[in-house]
Amino acid sequence: MSAGLDPRQVRRAFGRAAARYEANAVLQAEIGRRLREQLDAALEPQLILDVGCGPAAGALALHELWPLAQVIALDIALPMLRVAAGRAGAPQAYACVAGDAQALPLAAASVDLIHANLCLQWCDDPGSVMAEFRRVLRPGGTLVFSTFGPDTLHELRSAFAAVDAMPHVSRFIDMHDIGDGLLMSGFRDPVMGREDLTLTYSDLHALMCDLRAIGATNADRERSRQLTGKQHLERVAAAYERFRVGGRLPATYEVVYARALAPDPGHPVRNAGVDVASFSLASLRGSRVRR
Repeated sequence: MSAGLDPRQVRRAFGRAAARYEANAVLQAEIGRRLREQLDAALEPQLILDVGCGPAAGALALHELWPLAQVIALDIALPMLRVAAGRAGAPQAYACVAGDAQALPLAAASVDLIHANLCLQWCDDPGSVMAEFRRVLRPGGTLVFSTFGPDTLHELRSAFAAVDAMPHVSRFIDMHDIGDGLLMSGFRDPVMGREDLTLTYSDLHALMCDLRAIGATNADRERSRQLTGKQHLERVAAAYERFRVGGRLPATYEVVYARALAPDPGHPVRNAGVDVASFSLASLRGSRVRR
């Protein structure tokens, strides 16, 4: 279940964005808040792992929810962890650990709750991530994560496709494939949901600057290594204009939310194709985020 991503490019992009990430990650913060609304307040975790923590907004929120729990903030980009460490306070609200979601540096069956906000879509092998989540979770432990689905930035993808055949927007995995991945990894009672959130911009340049500011650049292995010329971008901008509504250019994000429980010891890996429960997100405040 490879996503066709270049891990080194992912690490570099988020490392470069570390200093300015939180100031620009408005959508990411909102999605994280909505994700944490899915957590059961009755949980009493002793060890919480925040995977892909970035500047640790999620780790701080998890510490506030469970101040007696030990929280580990894990990220693959060292500059992000430096920012996170500077916010941990004294005594520290969380511990910062460098690591890859596909090879978690934790012991098996050691974690009670895994929280991963918008991390999975930047992992080249989501199947390995699911297997690692299962490995480190204690039996009955809780997994919650959000990720982006294939309709994400479809306007930008379409505008580039009108100009050339190279991939300019990372590919994202379908919600049903994510659900199948959870089942194949042996997770119990997976619950999936999705919604579309839309940011709007004055022009293509503003959108591209926003993406670069949060490290969300093109990490496709087949991407062009050459700089995109001014005339080329002007043609892309012209193609994007057909999406303009009310004087603004939309950028749609298909957001997928998932929750599941770690299985009991010895629980077998299951075959794909089993039904996955779904829930409505209509009760969440608002259906669009605008800037």
